[in-house]
Order: sequence, then structure tokens, then C-alpha cells
Amino acid sequence: MQTQLAPEFQGTPAGEDAEAILRRCVHCGFCTATCPTYQLLGDELDGPRGRIYMIKQVLEGATPTRSTQLHLDRCLTCRNCESTCPSGVQYGQLLEIGRAVVEAKVERPAAERATRWALKEGLTSAAFGPAMKLGQWFRPLVPKALQDKVPGPQPAHAHDWPTRTHARKVLMLLGCVQPAMMPNINSATARVLDAAGVQTVVADGAGCCGAIRSHLGDHEGGLADMRRNIDAWWPLVQGLTAAGKVEALIMNASGCGVTVKEYGHALARDPAYAEKARRISELCVDLSEFLPGLLPALQSKLGQAKARAKLAYHPPCTLQHGQQLRGGVEGLMRALGYTINLAPCDSHLCCGSAGTYSVLQPELSKQLRDRKLEALAPLQAETIVSANIGCIQQLQSASRTPVRHWIEVLDADLRS
Repeated sequence: MQTQLAPEFQGTPAGEDAEAILRRCVHCGFCTATCPTYQLLGDELDGPRGRIYMIKQVLEGATPTRSTQLHLDRCLTCRNCESTCPSGVQYGQLLEIGRAVVEAKVERPAAERATRWALKEGLTSAAFGPAMKLGQWFRPLVPKALQDKVPGPQPAHAHDWPTRTHARKVLMLLGCVQPAMMPNINSATARVLDAAGVQTVVADGAGCCGAIRSHLGDHEGGLADMRRNIDAWWPLVQGLTAAGKVEALIMNASGCGVTVKEYGHALARDPAYAEKARRISELCVDLSEFLPGLLPALQSKLGQAKARAKLAYHPPCTLQHGQQLRGGVEGLMRALGYTINLAPCDSHLCCGSAGTYSVLQPELSKQLRDRKLEALAPLQAETIVSANIGCIQQLQSASRTPVRHWIEVLDADLRS
């Protein structure tokens, strides 16, 4: 796709990156066929190709409008289109550039600005934990729209962290909302790794991976989150603490994982952080990438006597499209004796969670959630599992079947 950038974007990092991405697009439209919002709305402007054209026009000097902003807002950033694209168009990066430009040029109504600010600051704040605890205590009194975002009681062992030390050590990001909403995911991860002879360490100064601010148009705020995390992790990466040197940075939330794996790109032009960011991205692995190397130890601990649960697996978009990781969770769990299957149709489509999307675009989000649960229903599973907290909470909000992180299922059987 030929472009002629407007003078204000020529020679800028955003302009250069956008132009390189746009030139790879050949207008084929394969992306449209797998776009969830296009499937729901049937509007070319609510598919990747239409959004690419709008971003191109803005970068060439066209004046964006509220309509432009709306169509970009409706994108889930699921990146299914990247899996489909034969030309390797990096749509997610282009969308982030386009959203930032439009955000700067189109003023939002006051109510929208307030909501987005509250999400950006609230979800990443130290006050989120106490606020979530209050929400759980008074859940029946919380408005229905927010009840879906307040998880039920966590297991009694949700905060039980292993105390043994091991020669092998990994670093783990706890996340910004996960410790308050579903703390058992982190502790279950640490317990499973402990059972296989690997110690999990945490850097206290690390927080949000940067995705929340970045996806809400606060590009600089997202980069600041990334730099803070790198500063917190670097002594452990270098082996400069009493804990020793870590061999990997483990992610059990695929939404965080896809962001941290792209730190190297995000900070490539920052002379103070470029090399550190590249190293952090290299060390970052999803839990499903790391555990297969520990399979013999887990098989030994788990044993073969007990029948394993029948599981339905929803692969998060951030895992299968963002990180391009497919089959790892299923392969590992099957090797450990579980029956685990994908939905017979549409397993590649988004569940509608997409970070803050379920709050900002509730109608579309719920339609996608209900379609996903309908697709999973024929499996008649005892438990639905996923690999990202957002997907888990989204599906559980309308499912009578328990929805859990797959590592929690494995941990429960190791504990029994």
C-alpha cells in the first residue's frame, strides 16, 4: 500500500514505523474474514482493512473525526488478523500508532475521558486491591454491570506460597489486577514450579506490564510502566541479589506476556533502555513454553492412578495470535493425563474480554462472550480453562461451568 505521509509525521518514529507496516498491506481482505467485530457488525470500517485505510488517511493528513475514533475503539486488538495475513502486516503496532494520533486530535466527551482515566489509573493503583475486596464483600449491592467484574471467593490456599529454595530460579510478574482478583493463579504457578524443583521469585517494584495505559492511548505512561519493570527486574536478571540469577521471566497471564515480549520493540529507540528491554523480551516465556521442560518431574509427582478432569480450553488471543503460541497448553495437559479439547468451531475467535474492552464496549463484548460459550458447550466439559485472567473472568460471568486457569487445575491435582 503506497503512502505519502503528511509533513507532521515525516521523519518521526511513529511515521516511519507506520509507513513500513502500511507498505506490506496488499488489500487482500483475508483479515476481514477472521475479524470478530466485522463478523458482528458487517461494516468494512469495523474490520482490519477498513481501519488500516482510516489510519493511512489520517497519517496522510486527513482530519480524523469521532467516527474514526469509534471504529478504532471497537477493535479488540485480538490480532487474529495477523495470524490470517499472508503479508505479515503488523496490525497491532499500526493500530496503536493510529489510536495515539487520533486521541491527540479528537477530543472525547467528558464522561468517556473520565471512564478511561479511571481505568488507566485505578487498575494500576495500589488501591485496586482494597477496592476489589470491598466489591467482593458487598457484591450483591454492586451494580450488575460491575458484578461481572468481581470474582467470587478464592480458595483457602490462594495465598499459600512455597517456602523451599531451589538452585533453579525463575522470575514471575504478579500483574496489576491478578493478585487482587485471582491470587490463586500466581500461587498455583509457584507451587507447580516448586513441585518440579524450580523456585519462583518476584520483584516487589514491578507492576502493570504497560498494556493498560498503552491500549488506552497513554503511550508515554505505558513506556514508563515498562521502564519501571525493567529497573525492578534487572538486578535479578544480572544475578545481583541474594536470590541469585534467574533463568527466565515467566508469564501466566498471556495479556502481560505478549506486552513484555514486545518491550524490545517498544523501547528500541530509548538509548538508556533499548538493550535491557531486548534482554527482558528474550527472557520472557509463557508458562506453557516453560513447563514442558519439567514434564518428567511433573509426571512423577502427579502419578497415573487418578482420573483427570475433562477440560474445555479457550486459547486467549494474546497467546494464539499475539504470541503465536498454539498447542502448548493442550499438549502439556494431555501428556499429564487430561482430556482437553478446543471448541469444535471458532476457537480462533476472541471471547470479548480484551483488557478494558469489556468495560468500554460492553454490548459487543457480551455478544462475543455468549458466542464463545455457545461454541464451547458441545464439549460438555467439567471445567473450562484458559491462560489469561481477563478471559477467565469474562467467561465465568455467564457460565455455570467453572472457569479456571489451567495451572490451577494442575496444582489442585498435585496437592491432592
